[in-house]
Amino acid sequence: MEIRERLKTYTAQDDRIGALSFFGTFAVYFLTLYLAITNVTTWYVLLPMMVLNGFSAVRLYVIQHDTGHATLFKSRKHNDWAGEALSVVTFAPYAAMRHNHNMHHSHLGNLDHRDTGEIHTMTLREWNAAGFWQRLQYRLYRNPFVLIPAGSLFTYFIRYRWPKNAGDMVGSVLRHNIMIAAYMIGIYALFGWTGVLIWFLASFFGGMIGVFMVYLQHNFEDTYWDRRPDLDPRLAALQGSSALDLGWWMDLGSANIAYHDIHHYNARIPHYNLRKCHQAIRADYDLPVIKWPEAIRSFSLKLWDEDQERLVPFPKERSSDARMSPAE
Repeated sequence: MEIRERLKTYTAQDDRIGALSFFGTFAVYFLTLYLAITNVTTWYVLLPMMVLNGFSAVRLYVIQHDTGHATLFKSRKHNDWAGEALSVVTFAPYAAMRHNHNMHHSHLGNLDHRDTGEIHTMTLREWNAAGFWQRLQYRLYRNPFVLIPAGSLFTYFIRYRWPKNAGDMVGSVLRHNIMIAAYMIGIYALFGWTGVLIWFLASFFGGMIGVFMVYLQHNFEDTYWDRRPDLDPRLAALQGSSALDLGWWMDLGSANIAYHDIHHYNARIPHYNLRKCHQAIRADYDLPVIKWPEAIRSFSLKLWDEDQERLVPFPKERSSDARMSPAE
């Protein structure tokens, strides 16, 4: 059976499972946040609760991502309501997040539309033509010890206050920011600055997990990029998106979004079906998986080499041929 037909069998939505995932993750999020704040002087309770809170925030973000695809619940209206509610704790304004993510799906793997991706990737030719300051900026940007913490801080706490392409969604973004402010005021009223600090540190940790996962979704050695008209959407989905097999606990904490190849091939599959779908079909269609060693090594890959058609590290020295522009 062709893979498209196999994937269709996993697109069935179950409102009971969706509701359990939605409300259950919310319950874990608020319970762990409460336990962390009220046990601030007991480190062996505080630290595990902050870790669990960070993971639950990641899971809520992925569930919100499902609502943007209208896959968490059968009803579009229920998905939209859930997406707006989730935006308060994910810090991602729902309408803008949905629009930008759909743009990402539309232009996946397209070298001429890299602005729709979450992580910017330069080509080797662009790197060789770049000046000192542009290279330095890109080196810092792609350094995981900068990208992951700074990406968490900038994206979730700063950039999402006014995300890109939000010009037509002013009301939605303003309403979202007012809800965020009310949430922060509520934490402060109940627990003071200690509560706000614990919330921030746990959320910052969750944001770093999110950046780590987002990077690995499309940045690995044998990923796929091309330009139209040669761009193959099927290859962009199945080869240009990763399947991360990082263990059951990571799948649970990230709501199975690690199986990103089949998500991009068929975005109608809800998160609660992604893992079992991938495990059921991976051998039949030779779908590769990335485990921890390759995942860590992927952070050493920085540039897309259009000639080798793979992601490569920074070159040790500039070759004379690499100075040539693509047109030459």
